[in-house]
Amino acid sequence: MRVFIIKRIICTFLAIITILHLNCMTVFAEEQEYILCEVLIEASSKVIISGSNEEMQIPVGTMAKLMTILLTAENIENGKLKFDEKLKTSVYANSMQGAQVWLMPGEEITVDELLKAVVIGNANDASVVFAEKIAGSEEKFAELMNSRAKELGLKKTKFTNCNGYYDDDKQISTAYDLAILCAELSKYDFLKDYFVCWRDFVRNNETELVNANELVKTYDGIIGFKAGYTENSGYCIASGAERDGITYISVILGCDDKYDSFSEAKKLMNMGFSQYKVFMPELPQNIPTEIAVKGGIIKNVPIECENVRKIVLPNSAVNSVTSRVIITDFVYAPVKKGKKVGEIQFLRNDKILFWVNLVTSENADEINIKKAMGIMLKKLLTF
Repeated sequence: MRVFIIKRIICTFLAIITILHLNCMTVFAEEQEYILCEVLIEASSKVIISGSNEEMQIPVGTMAKLMTILLTAENIENGKLKFDEKLKTSVYANSMQGAQVWLMPGEEITVDELLKAVVIGNANDASVVFAEKIAGSEEKFAELMNSRAKELGLKKTKFTNCNGYYDDDKQISTAYDLAILCAELSKYDFLKDYFVCWRDFVRNNETELVNANELVKTYDGIIGFKAGYTENSGYCIASGAERDGITYISVILGCDDKYDSFSEAKKLMNMGFSQYKVFMPELPQNIPTEIAVKGGIIKNVPIECENVRKIVLPNSAVNSVTSRVIITDFVYAPVKKGKKVGEIQFLRNDKILFWVNLVTSENADEINIKKAMGIMLKKLLTF
């Protein structure tokens, strides 16, 4: 009887342990579940070709470095930073953990090598060196990051630090917002050599850098941008490729497998290059060159069309685009240069794809007695 009781106690204990273990596994699994978000855009028009949860706001972790790279590129472009300029490492930058190039307090390193460290090596310490140089502190740099995000129209993006390794759950964005950010990065030709480099060295060849974006080794026309992983963001990749002057950008967020993220990024870009065409639509033939002015010194004022952007459509739909001119009959003086008087609409199946404004290209002053007398006198003198 005693043996039976002991066995029963042991079985009950093991059952409790098993249940607790399964519950812990369930909680762990729930903590590691990610929401897959993806998007494909064409860089010049920023048109969404394909997307899934592309506007969902989720943690993006170290993808925050994309904004750090953009702000650095802008400072290089405007001359505030030079490639051969040496920046000094602070004690705070030295304290960074995770991916790093082990910069020591007081160590000086060139902007060129720091860019390699951030872009290729995903280095958190190098990111802080840039942040402190550009803004004085990482906190102020984060303010610049958010300000620039707002200027770019990234409405669902927020950063709290320059590298995304710390507080990775507080670096918030969407697949579409990051795609727009990458479209901006693609404008800086000097960044491409950093983005597409697979392996390099810094600090007198003491520190090896290996790019986490494996597509730089294999994908035709690749121009960047970044792959990363944190516990809260999962595997993420933002990738762009250019062929025949056309650039597609794919962003994959919240993937639970690194190689699946690469595969999906390739799949999206392949779809863009094989199934879509980017083209400049033809303007209609009946665009007026001027518009009548009532109450003005001149009877007509010239008009012009604002810049027409490119259209992205499936290959089979290229010939289905039509256009029409919508314009008012006249305008009242005074008329200022740039006044909208109409628009050219581009349509497909009677649905407006986009439009461009027709605007006046000169001023037209209002007529009054003094000006009328002046015109009459001038005509009499030249008669």
